[in-house]
Amino acid sequence: MAELQESFISHLVELRDRLIRSIVSVMVIFLCLAAWAREIYSLLAKPMLASLPVGGHMIATDVAGAFFVPMKVTMMLSFLIALPYVLYQVWAFVAPGLYAHEKKLVPPLIISSFILFFIGMSFAYFIVFPTVFAFVNKFAPEGVMVMTDIDKYLSFVLSTFLAFGITFEVPVIVIVLVRTGLVSIAKLKEIRPYVIVGAFVVGAIFTPPDILSQFMLALPLWLLYELGIIIARFIIKPEEVAGSAVEP
Repeated sequence: MAELQESFISHLVELRDRLIRSIVSVMVIFLCLAAWAREIYSLLAKPMLASLPVGGHMIATDVAGAFFVPMKVTMMLSFLIALPYVLYQVWAFVAPGLYAHEKKLVPPLIISSFILFFIGMSFAYFIVFPTVFAFVNKFAPEGVMVMTDIDKYLSFVLSTFLAFGITFEVPVIVIVLVRTGLVSIAKLKEIRPYVIVGAFVVGAIFTPPDILSQFMLALPLWLLYELGIIIARFIIKPEEVAGSAVEP
C-alpha cells in the first residue's frame, strides 16, 4: 500500500512538472510576441478588413477591448507555437504506461492530428473567411456602415478555427476507429448517407446562417471522411479488410 501511494505521488509530481514546463513555454513565447500584439491582430483581422466596403472599419466597444483582444490573440498564437512541445510533454507522461504497439501508433496519430488541425485553420483563414465575409458584407443595406466589434470578431474566428480544426481531424478519427476494431470499413460505407446529412447539420450549427459557409464546412467534412476510409484500407491487415468486406 505504501509503495502504491508513493507511486501515485511520484506521478502527480511528474504531472505537475510537465504542466509547469508547458505553461512556462507558452508564457515565454507570449512575452516574446507581446510587443507585436497589434500587428498579430491586424493579420488575423485582414480577411474581414479586406472585405469591408469603403468607409467600413472595425470597432472596440469595450473600454479595454483595444488592449485585451490583441493580447488574447497573441496568447492563442503562443499556445499554437508551443503546442508541439506541450504535446511532447503529454506523450512523455503517458508513454511509460503504454504497450509497445500503442507506442508505435500514438506518435504518428499525434503528429498527423497536429498537422491536420493547422490545415483546417489555414483552410478557414485563407478560403472560408474571405469568401464568407465578402458574401455577407455584400448584402449590407444601403446607408448601413459595417462596423464589426473586434471582440465579437475574435469569438467568431476562434469558434470557426475550432470547428474547421476538428473537422480536419475526421481521417484520424476514422483510422483510429478502424484500427482498434470498433468499426469496420464496411460499416463506415454503410452509414455514409447519415454522415453526409450529419455533415450539413454540423455545418449549419457551427457556421454563420448562410448556405455558403455551411457548404464550405460540410463538403470538407464529407471528403475527409472518405479519405479516412481510403487510408484505413492501407493500415489494417489484409485479413481484416477481407473480414470487413464480407460483414453483413
